[in-house]
Amino acid sequence: MRENRPKSRLLALGSAGALVTATLIAGVVSAPTAGAVGRTAPDREAKGAQTAAARAAKAGVKWQDCPADWGLEKPIQCGWVSVPLDYAHPNGKQIKLAVDRIGNTGTKKERQGALVYNPGGPGGSGLRFPRRVTTKNPIWANVSKAYDFVGFDPRGVGHSAPISCIDPQEFVKAPKMDPVPDSRADKTAQRKLARAYADGCAKRSGAMLPHMTTPNTARDLDVIRAALGEKKLNYLGVSYGTYLGAVYGTLFPGHLRRMIVDSVVNPKREKIWYQANLDQDVAFEGRWKDWQDWVAANDAAFHLGTTRAAVQAKWLELRATAKKHPIGGVVGPAELISFFQSAPYYDSSWVPVATAFSKYFAGDSQALVDAAAPDLSDTAGNIAAENSNAVYTAVECADAKWPTSWSKWDRDNTRLNKDYPFLTWANAWMNLPCATWSAKQRTPIDVTTHKGLPKVLIVQSTRDAATPYDGAVALHKRFKGSRLITEKDAGSHGVTGLVNPCINQRVDAYLLDGTLDGKDVTCAPHATPKP
Repeated sequence: MRENRPKSRLLALGSAGALVTATLIAGVVSAPTAGAVGRTAPDREAKGAQTAAARAAKAGVKWQDCPADWGLEKPIQCGWVSVPLDYAHPNGKQIKLAVDRIGNTGTKKERQGALVYNPGGPGGSGLRFPRRVTTKNPIWANVSKAYDFVGFDPRGVGHSAPISCIDPQEFVKAPKMDPVPDSRADKTAQRKLARAYADGCAKRSGAMLPHMTTPNTARDLDVIRAALGEKKLNYLGVSYGTYLGAVYGTLFPGHLRRMIVDSVVNPKREKIWYQANLDQDVAFEGRWKDWQDWVAANDAAFHLGTTRAAVQAKWLELRATAKKHPIGGVVGPAELISFFQSAPYYDSSWVPVATAFSKYFAGDSQALVDAAAPDLSDTAGNIAAENSNAVYTAVECADAKWPTSWSKWDRDNTRLNKDYPFLTWANAWMNLPCATWSAKQRTPIDVTTHKGLPKVLIVQSTRDAATPYDGAVALHKRFKGSRLITEKDAGSHGVTGLVNPCINQRVDAYLLDGTLDGKDVTCAPHATPKP
């Protein structure tokens, strides 16, 4: 989820035409390879990671001005780090990962190394992270004095050997099928789309697919650490980035100095990834209702009804209208879900989504079309959206073994849709390519504490839709000595980027001084948006 802002992850329409959230969790894979340093017999991938890191430490990064079309202003610098496509063959094919950095803003004496960031996805680019310094983001002013801010495009993403599954213009074309099926024929059509998408991934990116796993990205992260000249990694991961961090901490516990994970993917093996997506459907429904309550409470601004039920009725009316006659010829139910899901994702979307919704019922449909319809002229944006969705799919499909029985998918999603209709079927179709995935699917690693793991700071809101709260609790139990900061009665995805002094001050204290509270902390929610 780039920079954790709504638009970043939301526009990825699922293969079957339904939208689905990219923040959506993300995936894992492979067995405890590189990791429990000294505890397990090093396997080929662990040895390969050591070889690659040693090579990167010697090579370093040749920093230079960033390419003009990357949108990264000076003094941000860009470079490349080479990593093996397959860590079992570290001297085989190499791919180049794009990295960028901005130096610490304080003195040499204040510098504590590099802080490496992953925004989630899988499929999100971290390259905009150094812009938190150039744009003078006040939340990060203290930390940026001590750390270089480093971002990267993970393997398969953006400028790092990007993968693709379908022509980008075709990918964004609208309107797509209504994700909520009316008949068996609708389900059959969506299944065909999902299979065609999986086949497209194999055709366009087949050589990369077996290696698009979270453990491999964790190994890449360690190679980046070595290329930066850092003995130990300082890491900030949000959303899927928390799972990447959890896997890194399991595989390379002695290589971590400090780590913050924010809005946590449940690392339990049985959750990766099929069950995690079902859990998400339940959490999205809860946060969707929170937003409807807020819209109703602000009826003076939006005129959509004074109760949740009234707002829901307006939503169903809009949906039904768009199903019969797509708004502006391009916005049907799939496009509506893609746009409206940003409200349960992020509080920063509450006002814009409610405003477009309100304008539609006031007779102005153009605002909704502008917000929810694809822009076929934005070819660069469409390439990025398609790539992001391809990586999301590839990582989740490769990380774990997915059910191949359609009857199981049908039964589970039909049952869930009865009580949690907002996202269930859209999410199902987005992930269904994993049922017919042609490349190898791994077994998720067992995320756990090994010798050398430092104390990790975990930050989570209780009503997060994309990564339900249980995920933070599960990781807290698995990482001994970790501390959990809970933002109570809040649900915006990505907590560390919000203004909440109770959280911001603790993040600063941990990164600057290594200090954590003696026990877990509960913080009051950040300010609710105002219309």
